[in-house]
Amino acid sequence: MKSNSKSRASLLAILLLVPPARPAAAQAATTTQASEEKTASAALSAALVAACRQNEAVFGHYLTTENENAFRTLPKEERTAILRRFSLTDDPGRALLSSDPSNHTILRCEGKGPTVEFRFGNERLHENIAFVPLQVVDGRSIEFGLVREGGGWRLLSVGLLLLNIPELSKQWTLQALEARENEAVASLRSLALAIAAYNRAYNQLPNSLKQLGPAGKDGVSPQAAQLVDDDLANGERDGYRFRYRVVPATDGGPDGFEIAAQPVEYSKTGNRSFFLDAQGKVHSADHQGAFGTVDDPVLASEGGG
Repeated sequence: MKSNSKSRASLLAILLLVPPARPAAAQAATTTQASEEKTASAALSAALVAACRQNEAVFGHYLTTENENAFRTLPKEERTAILRRFSLTDDPGRALLSSDPSNHTILRCEGKGPTVEFRFGNERLHENIAFVPLQVVDGRSIEFGLVREGGGWRLLSVGLLLLNIPELSKQWTLQALEARENEAVASLRSLALAIAAYNRAYNQLPNSLKQLGPAGKDGVSPQAAQLVDDDLANGERDGYRFRYRVVPATDGGPDGFEIAAQPVEYSKTGNRSFFLDAQGKVHSADHQGAFGTVDDPVLASEGGG
């Protein structure tokens, strides 16, 4: 789940597309209440439908008792992050169910961004444990484990990982923070390239990031050079805020520039602050959400220690 996609907006209620031979599936997918499915595949489908819709109440029903209790005590943003991990989409979407010629379930989650499609494989049953393989349209393969508990099938594992909601939530939160931080560094470099291109085109540095933004009705100009998108021109992207300033030359050479990046919400959109110096090196440190400085350590990828 990465990280440089620009996602999505809320949609309407769930829509179910199934062949006439499976009316029971249509009833299961349109209800807002969880039910006890007869097969592990049906339970997994219902859980993924709930994740697609970001329906926490129904999704929690398909967790084991211990995980469900832990899930419901997580902060709202962490519960939402878990649903996004399962549905592979950022915002609530519309779930569509159908079957292939072998009567295997096909689940599509449609949102503002790319549609995610799960193709179910043959369920393997071992007493009270079942394994359901899925193919995702991007080529990934995922196998879910489910266990019989309380009269129904509950999610037990994803791949080789046993579901431990508190621990997985912490891991996924850290991974999401790291991805946003990496995106911030990539945005700094994109801005640096755009500023260099502006300098070559107009023989001067821009006074602000706004001048790098999309062209208006009068076309490309020094005030709208069309070198970055609106987000970067406005100084904010993917949970980071960017501050640009021109550094006047002190030795008769050309002026330089610096760009600093800070997390918009410290510990939620990022921990580290970044600073791109006049020589193009990126520095990094944890400033509790404040902007970084040239005195911060240079990133290892930039030749720092």
